[in-house]
Amino acid sequence: MKTEHTQIPSGKKVYFASDFHLGIPDYASSLEREKRLVKWLEIVKADAHEIYLMGDLFDFWFEYKTAVPKGYVRFLGKITEITDAGIPVTVFRGNHDIWAFDYLEKECGVKLYRKPILKKFNNKTFHLTHGDGLGPGDTGYKFLKKVFEFPLNQWLFRWIHPDWGTRLGLFFSRRSRLANIAREHKEGYDRKNEDLPLWHYAKQMKKGYPEVDYFIFGHNHLMRKSEMDEGATFVLLGDWINYFSYAVFDGEKLELLSFKSE
Repeated sequence: MKTEHTQIPSGKKVYFASDFHLGIPDYASSLEREKRLVKWLEIVKADAHEIYLMGDLFDFWFEYKTAVPKGYVRFLGKITEITDAGIPVTVFRGNHDIWAFDYLEKECGVKLYRKPILKKFNNKTFHLTHGDGLGPGDTGYKFLKKVFEFPLNQWLFRWIHPDWGTRLGLFFSRRSRLANIAREHKEGYDRKNEDLPLWHYAKQMKKGYPEVDYFIFGHNHLMRKSEMDEGATFVLLGDWINYFSYAVFDGEKLELLSFKSE
């Protein structure tokens, strides 16, 4: 991976947030969460140098040739307003919005990534990615990920009418989410770092990229900032279902915070 360098101007900051899962558990709850998210974006744009949205923005997203899932106009409008103002917004495709292709780039002006990237802000290097399918284990999902990313399967899904395709996607998305929640509670939601595949992934990546200072992930829905023995900081961004959490880097230090809307 190549490292892109950015100098943060004085008084500006870089923001990171993940796992909004807009669309669940129902329209009213999702709308309330979307409005809270838009309020946060309105506040942070005042001093944002860049904003990184680290995946699973929606609980299900599929782009047909002439249609996208209904709703989310407040969120998408705010993102477009921010990019139109010249503030870069980077979006990572997560496992729930794996079928985001070029709509968000063309209509909202974001940069869209699927694979990990390295960014250097001032003198600190960041490894950034959503986090699904990384690290040891979870072979079932890794297989499904290849199935979902196979171009022929994406082409075939496009032949399903959007009304049925979206309902089908939401059905399986919710089943996956509920299964994950059930597993987390069974295993203990506040698991130790050593039990997390992403922790082992970060330790392995540190060997190949010793310059990395921060590993920032979404996906796990855990809000955590931990120091690694290898000399880096491991950050899980939480979510906007339970924590309404985000990370902010001011050019020198990184904080993990929760957004209080009142």
